[in-house]
Amino acid sequence: MNLPTDSDLIENFTFPEITLGQSARLLRTLTLQDIAAFAAVSGDTNPAHLDPAYANDTLFHGVIAHGMWSGALISALLGTQFPGPGTIYQNQVLHFVKPVRVGDTLTVTVTVTAMDASQHSLELDCDVQNQHGDRVLSGVAKVLAPVKKVRLPRVDAPQIQVFDPQARFRDLLAMGQKLEAVRCAVVHPCDEGSLSGAMDAARYGLIIPVLVGPAVRIMHVAQEAGIDLTGVEIIDQPHSHAAAEKAADMAACRDVEILMKGSLHTDELIHAVLSKPVLRTGRRMSHVFRFDIPLYHKPLLITDAALNIRPTLQEKVDIIQNAIDFARIMGVATPKVAILSAVEMVNPSIPSTLDAAALCKMADRGQITGGVLDGPLAFDNAISMHAAHIKHIDSVVAGHADIMAVPDLESGNMLAKQLEYLAGASGSGIVLGARVPIALTSRADGPSNRVASALLALLVAHNARRDQPRPVW
Repeated sequence: MNLPTDSDLIENFTFPEITLGQSARLLRTLTLQDIAAFAAVSGDTNPAHLDPAYANDTLFHGVIAHGMWSGALISALLGTQFPGPGTIYQNQVLHFVKPVRVGDTLTVTVTVTAMDASQHSLELDCDVQNQHGDRVLSGVAKVLAPVKKVRLPRVDAPQIQVFDPQARFRDLLAMGQKLEAVRCAVVHPCDEGSLSGAMDAARYGLIIPVLVGPAVRIMHVAQEAGIDLTGVEIIDQPHSHAAAEKAADMAACRDVEILMKGSLHTDELIHAVLSKPVLRTGRRMSHVFRFDIPLYHKPLLITDAALNIRPTLQEKVDIIQNAIDFARIMGVATPKVAILSAVEMVNPSIPSTLDAAALCKMADRGQITGGVLDGPLAFDNAISMHAAHIKHIDSVVAGHADIMAVPDLESGNMLAKQLEYLAGASGSGIVLGARVPIALTSRADGPSNRVASALLALLVAHNARRDQPRPVW
């Protein structure tokens, strides 16, 4: 049994142990995570603390910490070090002198300036200086000092995982910042979600929307939702089947470079694309989800959770190759692919483990290129190095997966929805394997998800221009 050391313990100073002029100090360096966590806990989302573009135009010319973050450090010093546990705050006066910026290291000092033995109260001078010796905060605290000695095991601070969906969204959009918008056929956008999503993507400069569907119905939806369609091209088609066929024709003759699903069934659109031989590539079409997940250290791709119900081994080859090629477009030089199953050992009774082993060997033989494959891997050891270590799995993929290849649509769809609804992930999706990318959205998707899907399609479309002459409209 290991006994706790002094550093593992927290001990207070009782009133009789305190002398006039006694002091204590605390050091803390401000990070962006501190600012985000303080905003999340306090609800203070002032853009001066969170929005660099706004903050650059303020008096302070950049993001600064919340003033009360520095004040909270005084509270931390009083409550944990001096006088420590049992201290009761009575009053605090603060004077904010200078802003605190990311990277600043603050020295917080409290010094006893007055004592009242009848009430066991203290007055303490509070001084906070940055690494340059400049005072950023000063004040006076009045507290009741503890009268009972406390020596307890130190409590670790709760871990806060700060996840800013909007920041992740902005980072994703930045990938298309220098790319010109491309023409996109928005197929049957006859509900508010799909129509507004397409117009939002246009507003962000990602697509030039061409609305394909019943013109009267589209205009009615726009009017009801307050969506301005001034100058937007509308190609009138009587129903969803006709809209899908027309959009596929436009893609086949390269009048558009992207297709975007509106309010029609996915299989209608996919069938229309497959009916055009010129749009086929010889590779199986498949869907890829891209997720930003609060508890995972990088974007994660999941495939296939939307198109291929029970893919064969050869179809999985195409599904994985599509995802690898896409990950490389997204900037991952050598994507790590975890081939998922229920277990990490090959088991003849579980067909997905046999497929996983075969796929890894096919990659070794050059039948799948551009990535590193490992499998079968269970979900836990695919994303957690700790889980992989416990199970003695030696793998460059385990704990670092960029892509998760699921056994079938059912497992993939459930995994994707669990990440979104239980883990707070932000998702977008795209169909690959045809001559044009297809931005595939769900009726439940929010505006940012739809715009993100358009961004994925834009990146793929621009990458495709390297392999074929650019269209001239």
